[in-house]
Amino acid sequence: MTDTPARRPARPVRPAALPAHLHARAAALAAVRGVFDTGTPLDAGLAGRPEWAAMDVRDRAFARALAAAVIRQPGALDAAIGAMLDRPLPDTALRAQLVLRCGAAELFILSTPPHAAVDAWVELMGASPESAGFRKLSNAVLRRVSEKGAAIFGRADPLGDLPDWLAARWSDAWGAPAARAMAAARSGPPPLDLTARHEADPARIAAEIGGVVLPTGTIRRTGIGLVEDIPGYKSGEWWVQDAAAALPARLLGARRGETIADLCAAPGGKTLQLAASGADVTAVELNARRLKRVEANLSRARLTATLVAADAADWRPDAPLDGVLLDAPCTATGTLRRRPDAAWSKREEDVTALSRIQARLLDAAFAMLKPGGRLVFCTCSLEREEGEDQIPAFLSRNSGAAIDPVQASELPGLEEALAPEGWVRTRPDMWAEAGGLDGFFIARIVRTA
Repeated sequence: MTDTPARRPARPVRPAALPAHLHARAAALAAVRGVFDTGTPLDAGLAGRPEWAAMDVRDRAFARALAAAVIRQPGALDAAIGAMLDRPLPDTALRAQLVLRCGAAELFILSTPPHAAVDAWVELMGASPESAGFRKLSNAVLRRVSEKGAAIFGRADPLGDLPDWLAARWSDAWGAPAARAMAAARSGPPPLDLTARHEADPARIAAEIGGVVLPTGTIRRTGIGLVEDIPGYKSGEWWVQDAAAALPARLLGARRGETIADLCAAPGGKTLQLAASGADVTAVELNARRLKRVEANLSRARLTATLVAADAADWRPDAPLDGVLLDAPCTATGTLRRRPDAAWSKREEDVTALSRIQARLLDAAFAMLKPGGRLVFCTCSLEREEGEDQIPAFLSRNSGAAIDPVQASELPGLEEALAPEGWVRTRPDMWAEAGGLDGFFIARIVRTA
């Protein structure tokens, strides 16, 4: 298991002092440091680099792929590096440690030829006074890593790639074998998942983009590339959405003419699903900037919804609703395949804090329903406090609420995700042979009175 390094002020490489051929690697190094050192989100760390705007698409893709690879498997990378060191680097040598991690990731995961990867990272090691003293060592270590480290990297325990607190929680909650399988499933880049408009033919779209249609209707292909260049993007035939993230709206089953609220709506994939059903949809999102993204996605898909910038716990509809979808804020530990940096931006205490917010939102969402109305509650978390433990507590507080059990026929190919209690639990290790899926908890609740 991997501890989060002690946070300290970052001292990034000055890009102006570097030749252009090192800019992408320097950006990746700075972004990795931001994730581990200050909890900065990966994409924000990359976009904040001065040289980012000048990079072409290929260099940006390389920088992000490299940084994500390091963040996904730091424990395995450290195991291979450690075997080649006579003694560990001091804790104060954070930049040197991360240079070695990045170099090993480029060798093992991106499969860059050893001479190119080693030479570049040795040069970057010497480019800052903070790590220049390790330049000679890095040359020797990375060459040994390239020759002898792959087997060690491949044998490493995938739980070692997680923060200690998260690895321990998964092992306690799911058992060590399942926790290890989940950790392994999030160790590589995910496929691209798309949700098609209702009237579009998923099989046709899949054939056009070189993908397949999953049993639940999601279109999947293994190579992501530039999303904007994929056929059907500009015409709004589909939107990007993980197969698990598409299930909550599917299980709500919105119908034409119904009044539906999508709470905590950004970035908007579920809003689009609901709007495509013909329902009268209101999307509620606290963050006005993120609400703009929902608006842009609706426009591209040629769909309409009413957009409201408000706290979903305080907002109330003009009249009781037929349905509410609540995708509540959470630790997002189920999305580490797509957002590996999320593991390092959260702390164990966040689970408790966010579970309280979820309980408040649940009560507010239920109060919006008319008798017979239905509520789908979901989180993209693997923590029981943010899923399985929420529902019994909610039912004890609300006498007019009951679970509306999800049926196996509603989850084609995902029957293993159906819990005896009638709710749904997806995990990253499900559909492993097809590329996995995000971890989600989903419960459907009906207002009986």
